Amino acid sequence: MWVNDVHSQQNRTRVAEVVTPNTAEDVAAAVEKAAQDGRAVSICGGRHAMGAQPFGTDTLLIDVRGLDGVRRIDIEAGLVQADAGIQWPALIAHLNHQAPAWAIAQKQTGADQMTMAGALSANIHGRGLAMTPFVGDIEAFTLVDAHGRVRTASRTQNPELFALAVGGYGLFGVVTSVTLRLVPRRKITRVVELGWTDDLAERVETRIGDGFLYGDFQFAIDPASDDFLRRGVFSCYRPVADDTALKEAHKELSGADWTRLLHLAHHDRSRAFAEYAAYYLSTNGQVYDSDTHQLSYYEGGYHEALDRASGRRGTEMISEVYVPRPQLEPFLAEMRRAFRGNGAEIVYGTIRFVEKDDETFLPWACGRYACLVVNLHVPHTEEGQQRSGEAFRALIDLALAHRGRYYLTYHRHARRDQVLAAYPQMPAFLAAKRRYDPDERFQSDWYRHYKRMLA
Repeated sequence: MWVNDVHSQQNRTRVAEVVTPNTAEDVAAAVEKAAQDGRAVSICGGRHAMGAQPFGTDTLLIDVRGLDGVRRIDIEAGLVQADAGIQWPALIAHLNHQAPAWAIAQKQTGADQMTMAGALSANIHGRGLAMTPFVGDIEAFTLVDAHGRVRTASRTQNPELFALAVGGYGLFGVVTSVTLRLVPRRKITRVVELGWTDDLAERVETRIGDGFLYGDFQFAIDPASDDFLRRGVFSCYRPVADDTALKEAHKELSGADWTRLLHLAHHDRSRAFAEYAAYYLSTNGQVYDSDTHQLSYYEGGYHEALDRASGRRGTEMISEVYVPRPQLEPFLAEMRRAFRGNGAEIVYGTIRFVEKDDETFLPWACGRYACLVVNLHVPHTEEGQQRSGEAFRALIDLALAHRGRYYLTYHRHARRDQVLAAYPQMPAFLAAKRRYDPDERFQSDWYRHYKRMLA
């Protein structure tokens, strides 16, 4: 069978078979059968990761989306144990019905059909202004290891496995359930203004001091404009009284609106930003629930209409880099100069913020970072692939020069020296993988890439 990732469509991979287990026992049986057949196992969920973490050529692919139930809610402690294949809309809906006082703290933005196992394996983050990555929300999890055993990992039980598997991209076993720490469900109001990156880091600290919980800065993407990577929509969310009424219908972009904005982002970037900014400013003061406001609109296969209109095949690929907050503006100044002349087509970009992760073995948040997320249009031609790779490597070089890092999830364009500069513990991580999985039962093309690179 052939499989691919949802967004970039850059990871078309031939796998031997796809199985969709419904229980941890089904997972263990699949792992044991793969061992008997001498075959490696790869693991997928929502299939949004773009760096080939979900797939391995000629592997048995375990799709965890059949593990989609909620097992237990501890109302007193604020904990929920859910199957690893449950996706965000189902989990949020279940909590709203069974435990309306509690909510998730954060999820990935941009799309919702992603699993708990995927969030754990990539150690994701959302738009929290003062939150660590996802590891801070995880109380414990269970996984089926390379020997077919179901193991529990937490900060006190198998703590090394906990640190390795969170952000470990599925190399240590198949996660079957996740116990999440919840937060009180709040009413929040959106506060929107246009602003500049010059003092963004300081303004974020002010927002945090004023009690805002979430926020981001979506910047202008037209390299021909003076606003490029400087002006943006600064949207933050502040708690309000729990009895504040929600309007029956918020002002929201429709599917047709999103399609129009996507077209403009590819063909008239200044107009795309102007229309997007006008929409967001019109929503200033709207009140939301702190969990459902994190849900997003995503139209699968949206690029097909763009391809028909342009007569060329392409998709978007994301890259995400991090710098210490005081380095944000110097970093952006250099990025403006570099990206005005390199031909890279940015169709979306945002700046978010994250607190330090000191719990995982392979952390990407090694300090209080500003996170820059860019979506590049990548033509599906040899030249387009080459140009996008050069742009991603240039972005990583800029982040490293400002004492930053980059995210492993989205592509494999980084050079060996860049990998080791951002993740000096990568060789030790791969050694730990072989210690836990000596037969290398769990593999992916992502793992094989780095194993070859660092051999």
